[in-house]
Amino acid sequence: MRLEKTFEVDRPPDFSSRVASLDETLLSLFADSETEIVEREGNRRTTRTHYNALGREGVATFHFHYLPNGHISFEKVCDGNVWQELSGTVSFAKRGSGTQVTLRMVGRTKALVPEFAIRSPMRDQIEQMASSLRACIEAAEVPGAD
Repeated sequence: MRLEKTFEVDRPPDFSSRVASLDETLLSLFADSETEIVEREGNRRTTRTHYNALGREGVATFHFHYLPNGHISFEKVCDGNVWQELSGTVSFAKRGSGTQVTLRMVGRTKALVPEFAIRSPMRDQIEQMASSLRACIEAAEVPGAD
């Protein structure tokens, strides 16, 4: 399964990338769930999120890697319940005077979990993440913009 969401903000790519790397922004990506940062190691942060999906409660652990080019990669620690693998990226590209932000997720479900059953919740998740990221970038103060 592949999902992608793109939006534009009226902020430079380096600024957008810096806002995306803030702990507050990372936690806001999972706004409807209880999420905490459980580990920081170099350019990697690990989150743990308590969720309810497909009628089940669970805990999802993600590793977020902040790359030298400003992009972010992430992967889910797959627990064997739904996902065989799930990873993604957040990229920032200059578009005019602003930035095009692209969120991509790629995953494979376990053999007994039909992809169509998880596609709608994942589409909702990427929409929520994009909306939250956009709001954080747009609300952030641009240095020297007084």
